Amino acid sequence: MYERNFSSISLRKVKVDYSLMKTVWSLGYNILFLPLFYLLLRFGGLFKQKIKTGIAGRINLFEELSTNINSFNRTGQLIWFHSASLGEFEQAKPIIEKLKKEKNENIVVTFFSPSGYENSKKYPYADIISYLPFDTKSNAKKFVDIVKPDLFVMMRYDIWPNLIWYLKEKNIPAFLVDATMKKDSNRNLPVLKSFHKSLYKDVTKILTVSQDDADAFNDFELGNDVVSVVGDTRFDRVYQKSLVAREKHLIHPDILENKKVHVAGSTWEQDEEVILRAFTKLSKYDKDVILIIAPHEPTLLHLEKIENEFAGRLKTIRFSYLNDYTAERVIIVDSIGILLTLYTYADVAFVGGSFKQNIHNVLEAAVYGIPVMFGPKISDSQEAKELQERGGGLMIRGRREAYRRMRSLFGDKELREARGKISLQYVQENIGATSKIVGEIEEVFQ
Repeated sequence: MYERNFSSISLRKVKVDYSLMKTVWSLGYNILFLPLFYLLLRFGGLFKQKIKTGIAGRINLFEELSTNINSFNRTGQLIWFHSASLGEFEQAKPIIEKLKKEKNENIVVTFFSPSGYENSKKYPYADIISYLPFDTKSNAKKFVDIVKPDLFVMMRYDIWPNLIWYLKEKNIPAFLVDATMKKDSNRNLPVLKSFHKSLYKDVTKILTVSQDDADAFNDFELGNDVVSVVGDTRFDRVYQKSLVAREKHLIHPDILENKKVHVAGSTWEQDEEVILRAFTKLSKYDKDVILIIAPHEPTLLHLEKIENEFAGRLKTIRFSYLNDYTAERVIIVDSIGILLTLYTYADVAFVGGSFKQNIHNVLEAAVYGIPVMFGPKISDSQEAKELQERGGGLMIRGRREAYRRMRSLFGDKELREARGKISLQYVQENIGATSKIVGEIEEVFQ
């Protein structure tokens, strides 16, 4: 009897402690953080067009939302997906498209960033696309009450407290999908850990990319059924896009016939300082190698800088002038949105950002079964680290090492194909997260 009473008292104490913790953090968030955050946004909007666009885009948000929500025939469940920006939305697309094609669910999509919203307004698999309102209590309540979602899905990390707390109050399930967390994440710092614990305890399911991520979330004492490892939908997305890309024909076959192609994608100036000079040296010894370089920002000034780098050494041509191709060794891509397709032509790839700050998506190249080169700044990319460990990815730290790697790969077909096979196998092993996530979603509605 004593043990039962003690257990009952302990359980009530835990509930009281959690309720008190949540109340304290709610007050701190709404009284201290939100006013400061909004003030900084307004100030930033004076100087940054992106912030200004985001503020302006929310002016008639609720009026437009109410009109749109009444304009389509709502059948079945309504699932609301939220992404911070365009990159996170790419991870949501395989899930949305599977739900739409197989279950014909109603889909609402929201973004915090203008880059995501402006580039996705015509996405055909969503019934409604909107900005997420700023996270005040009244905004969260109003948005949820208009949409009346049956399930809320957050992609990767963009979690807003008032929204989560109100969804919990309304008994609407909330999923955090493609979730990641490092063991040394700032979210584990003493004060921040308490704050995030008050959020994660109101999330129904946290579906992580890896076991390490799951272990990190479990440190928040969320319960046995909350955290599950399902994998990363980015693998599914790049695989789907690669199938479409293989059917495109952006470059005439005659141009690349009997050539070995090096594609350098999403490059910044720091990357180009290494890769361009290494390729110039390589071209003296290997007459069959062609470079296709797609700068991250193909501004006129940037394109001219690349052309000047090769002036007097190698002939260059811009991608938009390929109809006039006359055996140039360097093709400079002067448009955006075609990089994934360009990787289909590559024998070896270099992924940019890795000499600047953060590497871009290595999976977009690896999916084609080719060796993937990159610079030393890969701390934020688990995929680059894993590729390097396996041997499909090759880190280079400077021009000399870049040249040696390129000379070795382009000079040895068997080596090139062996490393490429490793890259493809890595992607193939990780396909399937989408089906697991959809399975978790379907369980909610059973």
